Amino acid sequence: MTDEELIFKQDEQGHILSPELPPGKKNYLIDIDGTICDDISNEEAHRMKDAIIYPGALEYVNGIYQLGHHVYFFTSRTEELRQVTTEWLDRHGFKYHGLVMGKPRGGNYHWIDNHQVTFNLYEGTFPDLEKPIQNSIPS
Repeated sequence: MTDEELIFKQDEQGHILSPELPPGKKNYLIDIDGTICDDISNEEAHRMKDAIIYPGALEYVNGIYQLGHHVYFFTSRTEELRQVTTEWLDRHGFKYHGLVMGKPRGGNYHWIDNHQVTFNLYEGTFPDLEKPIQNSIPS
């Protein structure tokens, strides 16, 4: 993402606030293990190169990318696993803007932010790209 795509605003004192995406665009943070492919722990990293993609994962991720949204994989995999991860994503044709390593392990996430947070709990299927997501925490 480039700064040209971001909207910068100022407060009453003229201080620049955190930038925002244009209306209708989103930053997607997508987990890898157990969400788009086999659930593989860092302790069994040797299995990652052969992980099986979950049905619909590639189509969903590439679909939101093609709609102009920003796609980032946000994973608990460690920095040492970046190469095997990018090679796997690229080999399978995933379109994405970035890869953020080192997400805290253990799940049960509670997100606090000054921007709107929308979420989907992956429960075996991906949401329909045409329907709005209902699990939203208001800003």
